[in-house]
Amino acid sequence: MTVTLHVCVTCRAGQSLREGETALGARLHSAILEAGVPESVNVVPVECLSACSQGCSIALSAPGRWSYVYGRLSDANAPDVVAGAAAYAAASDGIVPWRSRPEIFRKQSLARIPPIAVVPETAE
Repeated sequence: MTVTLHVCVTCRAGQSLREGETALGARLHSAILEAGVPESVNVVPVECLSACSQGCSIALSAPGRWSYVYGRLSDANAPDVVAGAAAYAAASDGIVPWRSRPEIFRKQSLARIPPIAVVPETAE
């Protein structure tokens, strides 16, 4: 099953950008791609994760698994993001054991969201 790693590419982490300067979130996105993600992880750039006050942010999700939002990231964290995404992909429920998580995933979690239950539609 493929895991989705959303990366906010518009994040400026509270900083003003000079003309022609790349947003910090876009730099994080590029660094993640350069670090090389496993085939089981699909990296998707997004416009905003509404974690603007928490710096650059990412979200990990997959059907039937817990989802996570992490913040206060930079392009220097790309190898840890890739390692964390790989560990998440290997966890059937999305819950990676605490000690197996990269430090940024232990300390910079902004939200943990339960799996969305699929409710069958009722016949009318």
